[in-house]
Amino acid sequence: MKNTIIMSLGIIFLSSCAIVRPGEVGIKRTFGKLHGKTKSEGIVWINPFVTQVIKVKVSTVNKEVKLNLPSKEGLNVNAEISILYHVKPKDVVSIIKEVGLSYERILILSTFRSSAADVCARFLAKDMHSGKRAQIEEEIKKQMTELLKDRGVVIEAILLKSISLPAGLYQAIEAKLQAEQQAQQMEFILDRERQEAERKKIEAEGIKNAQQIIKEGITEENIEWKSLEVFRELSSSPNTKIIFTDGTTPMLMDGNP
Repeated sequence: MKNTIIMSLGIIFLSSCAIVRPGEVGIKRTFGKLHGKTKSEGIVWINPFVTQVIKVKVSTVNKEVKLNLPSKEGLNVNAEISILYHVKPKDVVSIIKEVGLSYERILILSTFRSSAADVCARFLAKDMHSGKRAQIEEEIKKQMTELLKDRGVVIEAILLKSISLPAGLYQAIEAKLQAEQQAQQMEFILDRERQEAERKKIEAEGIKNAQQIIKEGITEENIEWKSLEVFRELSSSPNTKIIFTDGTTPMLMDGNP
């Protein structure tokens, strides 16, 4: 009998408290009516016969969704997308009263499907698989944030995890990328050839200008002047020389036998 009483008291004690875990808030509901302030992590004492604690997660939630997205050209693209969001603790009571505990399905998912379809319909299918991926994610997030304004929900990020393009589109994208790479390579080769041609042109012009300067410097006066210098050097030489000249250009022969 004593053990039964102790056990009953233990059950009543355990039923009289609720535990709110980290990342959650709790609110008491008595006879279907919410009352009191939201409680953070810890123990909440209640009357187990008439009251219960409604717990709502306020830490970041990662909701993964699979759906078909329309593209600008009318194709259907299979996508797996993560929605990162959290509920504002101060708005938990109003969310439960206005939407209920199914707020994720009613608010988050419905808004996401509408925004994702609207945004992706403005992009080509290949854009979802290429460099415009981040832009698509940001625009979906922006549109959801606008639609959920003042509803107590914060959209942290939209992440396109995997995209499955229609059959044949992958090959078309790869062929286009290969063609673009070949075109870039050819442009590099042509640019290099143009630079080499320009270098040779500049070099040829330099040689031409140098030859022109030399040509302009070879005059009769210069030749006569140089001849006089040669005569002067020969006259001061100690060696015997035989010089034949027409008076302008000397021709030297060794005078030694």
